[in-house]
Amino acid sequence: MNTFGKIFTLTTFGESHGEAVGGVIDGMPAGITVDMDFIQAELDRRRPGQSHITTGRKEADKVEILSGVFEGKTTGCPIGFIVRNTNQHSNDYDNMRDLYRPSHADYTYSQKYGVRDHRGGGRSSARITISRCVGGAFAKLVLNQLGITIQAYTSQVGNIALERDYHLYDLSTIEDNIVRCPDQTKAKEMEDLIAEVKKQGDTIGGVITCVIKGCPVGLGEPEFGKLHAQLGAAMLGINAVKGFEYGEGFDGVTTKGSEQNDVFVNENGEITTLTNHSGGIQGGISNGQDIYFRVAFKPVATILMEQNTIDKDGNPTTLKARGRHDPCVLPRAVPIVESMAAMVILDNYLQNKR
Repeated sequence: MNTFGKIFTLTTFGESHGEAVGGVIDGMPAGITVDMDFIQAELDRRRPGQSHITTGRKEADKVEILSGVFEGKTTGCPIGFIVRNTNQHSNDYDNMRDLYRPSHADYTYSQKYGVRDHRGGGRSSARITISRCVGGAFAKLVLNQLGITIQAYTSQVGNIALERDYHLYDLSTIEDNIVRCPDQTKAKEMEDLIAEVKKQGDTIGGVITCVIKGCPVGLGEPEFGKLHAQLGAAMLGINAVKGFEYGEGFDGVTTKGSEQNDVFVNENGEITTLTNHSGGIQGGISNGQDIYFRVAFKPVATILMEQNTIDKDGNPTTLKARGRHDPCVLPRAVPIVESMAAMVILDNYLQNKR
């Protein structure tokens, strides 16, 4: 399962400490102008080493397009791309070769495949999400022409949280701080918390909220291909994600149906709803309202503190991780959430056009 999507598809390859990570995008419409500055900027939002609260790994993450683009436009053929790994410190993981790191994929990979790449987690590393950001950037190029925008932001770190209503914030300001939060005061509090946790050698999690505007009515399928189910699967496939909710989500269970129902009205000849508790999706199909959802990220599993564990033979031992790791994944995960959402929306848009 290294391929995502049905019509607009992304197949990824590579490992954290291999020569490169990359992918093949298929189903990209022909004739789309390829803005390489935009695609690189999307990768730069995800790249390591961008602030004092992210991993210290220094990578340019320069994307190289190998096929599918001619004279600045997509040809309709598969788009091949790679991003070379240039700053691996594989020796940092030598002490983990025969150990199972707590809450990592070491044990499950070993049991499933009989072999694992211990260097940074290999295929299970969050570095693999580079390919998702490239795929999402190409999807955004199409969605931008359709007037569909996708904006994610950090809405909670630890116990520091924004109000759930995204209308209260100017989402165009998220790049004004290193946490990617639209509330500048809360952003500083989040930054200070992450910095303190990092100093302790520990990690912390939080929540990313995503808002999709301009989505047309009719995307999604009524049974097993419900749009919210596709978005949920896309988000839950991101490293460290532990939860997904859309619309009112879990908060809606405390209200009555009379309070939750989105009443239909006719405004100047356009059918709309007075409220949007449904999160822009009803019956698994988009209804034209804003689609909004929340994604919960656990604390990064690699901590720079001594932990008890066992080796591959089942013997008790201890582990203290070395190397460069994120104390909080959220600031760099914002563009990944946007990218996965973009690929889901474009894939469903193309399915509707068949």
